[in-house]
Amino acid sequence: MLNWASQFNIFCFLDNNQYNFDIPSFECLLAVGQKNSVTLNYPTDFNQLKSYSEKNKDWLFGHISYPSHKKDEIDFPNLFFFTPLIVIQIQNNLVKIEGDTINPKDVFNTINSFDEFNEIEKHQSIDIQHQLTEEEYLEKINSILQHIQRGDCYELNFCQEFNAHQVNINPYHIYSLLNKKSPNPFSALYKLDDRFCLCASPERFLKRTANTVISQPIKGTSKRELENLEKDQLSKEYLINSEKEKSENVMIVDLVRNDLSKVCKEGSVTVSELFGIYSFPQVHQMISTIQGEVESNCSWTEIIEACFPMGSMTGAPKKRVTELIDQYESAPRGLFSGCIGYVAPNGDFDFNVVIRSIFYNQSKAYLSFKAGSGITYNSNPKEEYNECKMKVEAIQKIFE
Repeated sequence: MLNWASQFNIFCFLDNNQYNFDIPSFECLLAVGQKNSVTLNYPTDFNQLKSYSEKNKDWLFGHISYPSHKKDEIDFPNLFFFTPLIVIQIQNNLVKIEGDTINPKDVFNTINSFDEFNEIEKHQSIDIQHQLTEEEYLEKINSILQHIQRGDCYELNFCQEFNAHQVNINPYHIYSLLNKKSPNPFSALYKLDDRFCLCASPERFLKRTANTVISQPIKGTSKRELENLEKDQLSKEYLINSEKEKSENVMIVDLVRNDLSKVCKEGSVTVSELFGIYSFPQVHQMISTIQGEVESNCSWTEIIEACFPMGSMTGAPKKRVTELIDQYESAPRGLFSGCIGYVAPNGDFDFNVVIRSIFYNQSKAYLSFKAGSGITYNSNPKEEYNECKMKVEAIQKIFE
């Protein structure tokens, strides 16, 4: 299917890798081509997005980048949504193909005529550069801790970049390797002309079903030890019992509750799960679920605007930490810690948090990936540094 999709300039492939978290969602969605689109750069006017959406009551797919004046080399626009030519849904072993001017059977037969990607294809050795030395990272974290001690903020998500120049990769092959090594519930392969996002995200940003909106922020990470089940269980129990990890998580839960209360009916915002522990191929994660009810006429753009950027990738209080992030992070985030997803014709939507992702600009032969962690009063700078390395381990192994 992805081999067939690669012929289009624009496509968005979303795959939940058979996870469901007891929340119904599509197993797989693929949108290719564009009938029309909207592109917005910083600062984004969500009213323009709302106007576009109201004129195009159809499927919408696309992304919103982290808001910043800085421009990264990958060069995704701040916001892009497109109305696709063809949408393919896979659910419960059924395939549904939609499009105004196509014959679904012809599309299905054409897809089946394409070969599978060769998973043992070789790629060049890539020299990944760490943009911060360990000493530079520790110095920045210590400065952030001083802000926390002064009461400027309670938690700040600090991110760092790893990159490589003069890189020639097959993004479809690399995505296949990434998804095989680290299958996650909010996986995506997103192509916008010469720019690619290869995403293995475990985190949902926001989902709307009818009048119910849910958010599932992740705060709290421990490493899997799959070669030693006893160690793996101890790692999981650390996460369950860690007061530091739980304090990080509850701060973000409170922030998300506050964001959702801006658009939800009074008294409807609740925490349906606090400190849930979920295991993925590389890490154990602490995930909480917050939900609320919106009025039926509440636009999806209003909900996104109230909650973006997501608290798990900023910290609290959101306004002050975004200022500090801009001050201390040396690399622009771009699409990293933004979101990718879809809006259905009925207004339901689902967006991920763009983390654990590889970004590639084919024209510039430039590759980048980033990792971050939540800094709180009790943070140990060295442990935060090791957490970031753990989060990019699956990506780095692909390029070894």
